[in-house]
Amino acid sequence: MFRIFKERLKEGIKAEEIKIRDENVEILGKQLKEKIDKYFQGSFAIREVDSGSCNACEYEISALSNPYYDIERFGVKFVASPKHADAIMITGCLTRNMYEAVMKAYESVPNPKFVIAVGDCALDGGIFKGSYAVMDGIKDKLPVDIWIKGCPPEPIDIISGLLILLNKKFEER
Repeated sequence: MFRIFKERLKEGIKAEEIKIRDENVEILGKQLKEKIDKYFQGSFAIREVDSGSCNACEYEISALSNPYYDIERFGVKFVASPKHADAIMITGCLTRNMYEAVMKAYESVPNPKFVIAVGDCALDGGIFKGSYAVMDGIKDKLPVDIWIKGCPPEPIDIISGLLILLNKKFEER
C-alpha cells in the first residue's frame, strides 16, 4: 500500500482531457439563457409530471441534468412542487388514475403558466391510444403551449422546444 502511495506522489494526479460538448447544445443553451435572464430573472422552473408513461421520456428529461447537457447552467431548474414552477411538463398518455393529479398540478402552477407536452403519448395517447385505462393525451384537457415530438424526444430536442416556447410566448406580447 505504501508503495502505491509513493508512486502516486511521484506521478501526480493524471486526468483525462475534457472534450468540448456538442456545439448545438452550447448555441441553443446560450440563446435559452438569454431569454430566461431577460424574462425570468435567471431561473425558469419546471414541474415535470409523468401522467402514465413508459418512462422513456423521463430518461431523456433526466439526461438534461447530467454533466453533458447540464441544463441548470442555462437557468432551467426542475422543481418538486408545482407551486414553485413557471411551467408544467407532462409526459406519457393521460391515464384515468392520473387525471385528477395532473389537473391539481396544473391548477397549482401560478399564472402565467406554460404547458409543455413531451413525447407523442402526451399529446394524443401515442401507442396506448384507445386503451381502457387511458384517456388518450392532454390536448383536449389542458391548453398545451408546445408539444415536443418524439418517442422519446432527445435532450437536444427538449432544449430546442423550450427555446421555441419562450420565443413564441414573448414575441406575442
